[in-house]
Amino acid sequence: MMHLRKSKDIALVVDDSPDTLSLLTDALDEAGMIVLVAVEGPQALLTVDRVRPDIVLMDAIMPGMDGFETTRQLKRKASMTHVPVIFMTGLSETEHIVAGFESGGVDYVTKPINPDELLARIRVHLVNARRAESAQMALDVSGRHLLAVDPDGEVLWCTPQAAKLLDTKATGADSQQPTIPPEVRAWLSTIAKHGSASPRPFGVPFGKTTLLISYVGNVGPDETLLRLELGQSDEAVLKEKLSLTLREAEVLAWIARGKPSRDIGEILGLSPRTVNKHLEQIYAKLGVENRSAAATLAVRTIGRF
Repeated sequence: MMHLRKSKDIALVVDDSPDTLSLLTDALDEAGMIVLVAVEGPQALLTVDRVRPDIVLMDAIMPGMDGFETTRQLKRKASMTHVPVIFMTGLSETEHIVAGFESGGVDYVTKPINPDELLARIRVHLVNARRAESAQMALDVSGRHLLAVDPDGEVLWCTPQAAKLLDTKATGADSQQPTIPPEVRAWLSTIAKHGSASPRPFGVPFGKTTLLISYVGNVGPDETLLRLELGQSDEAVLKEKLSLTLREAEVLAWIARGKPSRDIGEILGLSPRTVNKHLEQIYAKLGVENRSAAATLAVRTIGRF
């Protein structure tokens, strides 16, 4: 991709209407912006591979590939992650507005377009986009192993360091999107369902060590921030130091976190009766008589609850 050294913002206008293109080109040019034009979706996709715009003005309804699909494909490109897309449409039905936001748009204006209103919206979104990109760059440079996922566990973004741990390549427009293991998605669902002010890291086997995935917090209603690091999970420590089976170590770890047998069974996919059977074995191996004593020993063994 060509990166321009520029002092002017670049706007990409995607619209098949000559009148709209003429209106917007004049207004944006007068506002001091560089204007790129595409009359169809595929042309817009080729354009952003050559020059990355600062903002995209997207017609919702075009022949062939409509604006919604064009935006979805634009947002799959790593270079376009923080570039805001404003939809332009004569449609005001709720389903079209929702479709615009779901495809990756940040705003919409209805036709006929008021240039002054559009320019005001553009200024706001340019400022917000630069803040988001600056924050992302700061994370990348600092070497933090962070990623964000949506409610379904799909990765929204991650730092290069996190992508490397997830064994993916996070550079280039056609790079593969990093993914998290299915068991981590189940763990996130458990956090969402049962709640926890400070849930313990989830461990995933990673060669001779363990990839620990820690819950940092919710950035918004649809974005959860996670941190990755290499080390031993609580369960692995308990298994090794107390000579337990992996399942026993899992049960004991949740006991130490204050969960009752019913919740532990639901988290681990076990019946309460099976959980209690494991507890009997745990008590016998640890030489303790009750849940409280087992939990206390677990906390001392791990040393980081």
